[in-house]
Amino acid sequence: MQSLAERLSEPSDFPCLFSLKSFSRKLIKFAFVEDLSEASLDALAEDLYEFVALSKGWDGNVSTAHPLIVAFSLEATEGCTSLEAYHALGWRILQTLHERDRVAWPEGIPRDPHNAYWSWCFGGMQLFVNMSAPAYTRRKSRNLGPHFMFVVNPRERFDVVAGNDATGHRLREVVRERIDTYDNYPYSHQLGHYQSGEIEWWQYSLSDVNEERYDKCPFHVKEEA
Repeated sequence: MQSLAERLSEPSDFPCLFSLKSFSRKLIKFAFVEDLSEASLDALAEDLYEFVALSKGWDGNVSTAHPLIVAFSLEATEGCTSLEAYHALGWRILQTLHERDRVAWPEGIPRDPHNAYWSWCFGGMQLFVNMSAPAYTRRKSRNLGPHFMFVVNPRERFDVVAGNDATGHRLREVVRERIDTYDNYPYSHQLGHYQSGEIEWWQYSLSDVNEERYDKCPFHVKEEA
């Protein structure tokens, strides 16, 4: 995890201010996935249940918020060379975790990813998943080193720290200005504001160039028994 520490250790120009603070305060939780066996995916599901339970007790203060980083071994991502391959794997893992989820999809949350107010859910909680991969070349802010990673936060946390109001929009713009500088490339305009009704799943697996995007989400909510 040396490459991650190099990016997040202050002083740093890494664009996500919340990640920098969480790292410096030792708030980040980690889960490690050695391979894609049934046992490893079951263990990851249990790690997510623990993270959801921890997050339910959050007091609303950004200084006590715990993000989760899921780091996949090189063995787990063997054969992934392109960004599209990493993203396909990431969505396949999210689908597999969903199908293992013992908690029903939350009432009131759209089941269609193309609905503006959809977000991925696990353990009854809406979660935002940032897929970071070594195949990113332009978007350096989405390349955290040689390993494929999920950076996971409860989606509602963004409503608290950077909600759909003047202060929240300004905070997001500050981060996006920092992205422009760090990446030396304009930030993706698929980055939106959830409460404004913009598509969420695009932001999980951003394309590497602004002229491209993924038009169809590979995730689907399982049928209720």
